[in-house]
Amino acid sequence: MKELPTDHGCACDAPGERKAKGVDPDVKERNRKRLRRIEGQVRGVQKMVEEDRYCADVLTQISAIHEALRAVSRELLRNHLKHCATAAIRSGPEQAEAMYDELVALMHRHAR
Repeated sequence: MKELPTDHGCACDAPGERKAKGVDPDVKERNRKRLRRIEGQVRGVQKMVEEDRYCADVLTQISAIHEALRAVSRELLRNHLKHCATAAIRSGPEQAEAMYDELVALMHRHAR
């Protein structure tokens, strides 16, 4: 997996350690709850496979997991644009260019 640019203006505690800026606590909690539900769904699919459940039923559950992950991705992308990208773009041309590259790479990766 290709590493995204790191010099983009997000708050970093140490070189190589990137942290999000301005994460809304409500959004974070919603994402945590979604991820816990997804974790349970994945365990459920594992059990379905172990029990030789009907393939179409397993595939339906996998599709639901994909959609739940996409919902988390949308929230994370929105936060990234609202806080990290905005800060980087406002901080100057060099950081803005790095952020543009990062956003293009993210869109390309998630458009597949």
